[in-house]
Amino acid sequence: MTDIVIIGSGIAGLSLAVKLAEKFPEKKILILTKANEGDSNTQYAQGGIAVVTNFENDTYEKHIQDTLIAGDGLCNEEVVDIVVREGRQRVDELIQWGTKFDKNEDGAYKLGKEGGHSEFRVLHHKDITGWEVERSLLAKAHQAKNIEISQHHFVIDLLTQHHLGRVITRVTKDIQCYGVYVLNLETNQIEKIESKMVVLATGGFGQIYRATTNPSIATGDGIAMVYRAKGRVANLEFVQFHPTALYEPGVSPNFLITEAVRGDGAILRTKDGSDLMANYDKRGSLAPRDIVARAIDNEMKKSGEDHMYLDCRHMDKDNFLHHFPNIYEKCKSIGIDVFKDMIPVVPAAHYACGGINVDEFGRSSIKNLYACGECSNTGLHGANRLASNSLLEAIVFSHRIFEDICKELPNIKDSEAQFPQWNADGTSDPKEMVIITQSIKELKDIMSSYVGIVRNNGRLKRAQERLYLLFKETEELYETTTISPQLLELRNMITIGYLVTRCAMLRKESRGLHYTTDYPEHTKIADSTML
Repeated sequence: MTDIVIIGSGIAGLSLAVKLAEKFPEKKILILTKANEGDSNTQYAQGGIAVVTNFENDTYEKHIQDTLIAGDGLCNEEVVDIVVREGRQRVDELIQWGTKFDKNEDGAYKLGKEGGHSEFRVLHHKDITGWEVERSLLAKAHQAKNIEISQHHFVIDLLTQHHLGRVITRVTKDIQCYGVYVLNLETNQIEKIESKMVVLATGGFGQIYRATTNPSIATGDGIAMVYRAKGRVANLEFVQFHPTALYEPGVSPNFLITEAVRGDGAILRTKDGSDLMANYDKRGSLAPRDIVARAIDNEMKKSGEDHMYLDCRHMDKDNFLHHFPNIYEKCKSIGIDVFKDMIPVVPAAHYACGGINVDEFGRSSIKNLYACGECSNTGLHGANRLASNSLLEAIVFSHRIFEDICKELPNIKDSEAQFPQWNADGTSDPKEMVIITQSIKELKDIMSSYVGIVRNNGRLKRAQERLYLLFKETEELYETTTISPQLLELRNMITIGYLVTRCAMLRKESRGLHYTTDYPEHTKIADSTML
């Protein structure tokens, strides 16, 4: 029996683990990750953390308003207020734990500005902010004697009353989580881990699309597990496509050109050099991401081009090299001199604004199961995430989960239920892995072609029909073959593809990141698409 299991080793999971370890030195905190401990979406975050620090020019009210505008009427205003006002203290904790943000010569923090922001408020570490946050949190976690990080442990499913033979449906009110089943990738054995509390910090699901900035591990595992356990998920139609991923045919994941480059003055252009955003939004290249991504997508379709361009040629060379050294080196490595050449860019799947439905303390609809970070639907982002609000949300909600666990953990007793070990009887090794790899390719093609930046009823219907066929084939494979990480990821990705498509079909309007040509009007039919 473990006291607390945290699934995921990004900013949300690690910051929670550090606080729990300090508060409960006698308790065992187990972090499970299917890859190496540093592999997470956090590590790939370039831009920074949006937080109000310069009160001479900025206010909480401005940040709140920017978030609400980007969210297109679907944000939970109470949650927005919580995250913006509590964020400063949480960022100060990161700094105390060793995270280094860039400073000016006078010692004041350098602040960036990104799309949708009315002021300069984004703290950053060059163009590798996520890497720096991950570095400092891992160092802090390694100092705690009661934190165990188990790498290469792939969580298969949540332990609930279902595994005791009870029939559970989505309207069952007392579903409870008792732990997880885990595939140990080092021993290839499936382990049962019982725990008083489980926290999902499993990140997003960009890998269901062909073009994505997300690492290969971003396959929506936590969201899929909760849905299978009959927990509530919501707003999965709102998939944010980052407007400016570097165009490199055949390369995955796509290298991200952070929005902060546009914040410092870069301009989106068409092949002939025209200002791409001039006819779309008065905010130009710094309009919110949903608007910019659709504009680029539209220009590509009109022109037949494979990409558009980001023009940095007019920008200050010394400042660019200091703020964006990795972007400069990456472009240089493929023959692009950003001071002489425009950068070819395309939109790529980047962030999930919906996920596991949680309340203001990260509690899911399943008792003793929490979720935070990108896998959760807190209500902060609404229909479209404001740039650099994601890391902020992760640390604020991990702290709120910490506060709730502090109150609840002393009252939870060890379960007396006898959960079975995993039963693999009747399964055999797959004869050909090509079946799994081809199904993953087919899934990505379906989602990219039919459930991308622009949608319609016909495309969504076709996607649902094809996903159902894939689902049936994969479930049969799951029931008859030995479990592998590739099969588990395929199963989870198909579940996520279905959920994104189903939510998109339910929202009969265009709002934020969900744009459908059948319902181009903004009518606000519902606060959420709950499944």
